[in-house]
Amino acid sequence: MHVSQFILFHINISKYLVLCGIIETREVAPSSDDRARTSSEADVTVEGGESAVTVNEEETREMDPSSDDDRTSTSRVEDVTVEGDAKARTFTYQELVDATENFRSEYFVGEGGFGKVFKGKLVDTTEVVAIKQLDPNGVQGIREFVVEVLTLSLADHPNLVKLIGYCAEGDQRLLVYEYMPLGSLDTHLHEVRANKKALDWNTRMMIAAGAAKGLEYLHDKMKPPVIYRDLKCSNILLGEGYNPKLSDFGLAKVGPIGDKTHVSTRVMGTYGYCAPEYAMTGQLTFRSDIYSFGVVLLEIITGRKAIYITKGGREQNLVAWARPLFKDKKLFSQMADPALQDQYPKRGLFQALAIAAMCVQERPNKRPRISEVVTSLEFLSQQKYDPEMHSSRHRRTPSSSSSIKKDFRNNSKKPETEDSQSETDLGE
Repeated sequence: MHVSQFILFHINISKYLVLCGIIETREVAPSSDDRARTSSEADVTVEGGESAVTVNEEETREMDPSSDDDRTSTSRVEDVTVEGDAKARTFTYQELVDATENFRSEYFVGEGGFGKVFKGKLVDTTEVVAIKQLDPNGVQGIREFVVEVLTLSLADHPNLVKLIGYCAEGDQRLLVYEYMPLGSLDTHLHEVRANKKALDWNTRMMIAAGAAKGLEYLHDKMKPPVIYRDLKCSNILLGEGYNPKLSDFGLAKVGPIGDKTHVSTRVMGTYGYCAPEYAMTGQLTFRSDIYSFGVVLLEIITGRKAIYITKGGREQNLVAWARPLFKDKKLFSQMADPALQDQYPKRGLFQALAIAAMCVQERPNKRPRISEVVTSLEFLSQQKYDPEMHSSRHRRTPSSSSSIKKDFRNNSKKPETEDSQSETDLGE
């Protein structure tokens, strides 16, 4: 690992110690990089290219889903001009009817706020695609459709789903994406079937690191940067090899510009993932996305949902459940997903929980930047855990267990291994 990455990783761990009250720090003013930026009209470009799109902010601002005006908006995708390197293809409605054999029920793969999603096969290229059809009575409307076309037409990153094209013919509004064969992360975490194996530790860390890289692209590579605003497990799709890609950018917001500290918007998103300051004030910043990512990371680690409607008290909300446990390192192992069956590196678990704890801090300016999160998770994802080595290393006879514990407490001179690390490491 590069020296700068090593230092940054341990800076992150130090932030976790602050959260636990082990060390103290003082408040610092937000840096210019952290300040939110806004404008009534802006050009959006992708670093390294000449693609640009001009869109009036009034045409893409958020909507209250309860408002009838949002569903009957006269905004048209034709009102948006995409130029340069953007290569989103325009489809006719008939082409997409043919691709799905008239949207046969057998090709239905899911449904969200935008509408139904079908698997299809383009007749002219034979490419297998996912086709999302706008529900005119759904919670998302034409403005979100425009925002998604804009964002994905210009984006180019392996951890963002690829927009192949769109259809805006008559009253029809459809989006055509690359097909992600393994479905959503939400399904793999919360809907595991009896005959399917749960995600292992290495895969979970790889997914977390990849999702963080996608978010980093939106925050740090888009110009001006973009706030995702709808990061959740169901919006992280998995391709071959469990490569994660962020999807569904209908709620994305052009980030703040100049010396502004936030963007004021109507509160939209998913309960359980929204940052508390955004939910209470409507003030959106890049740190709002960091909070949402922290919730996703907690789901990846614990296997618990962000919200359990059927439970009461702290059990209902994942962050509320986790916060008291963050303060007692002895309870960290209880936070691991039971589906892992204790097959995870103890030290890796502690470090992953430290990152999640920093991301969901109540004060936005104490949350890390996405670049810090990416560096930390890349490090963790590179520390491959081998269950077989773990089992052989810890296979002991009952008579020797007490002496092993004694050696462990007395800082044995045996070489340290990842899985024999003391629970007090994060407090040193």
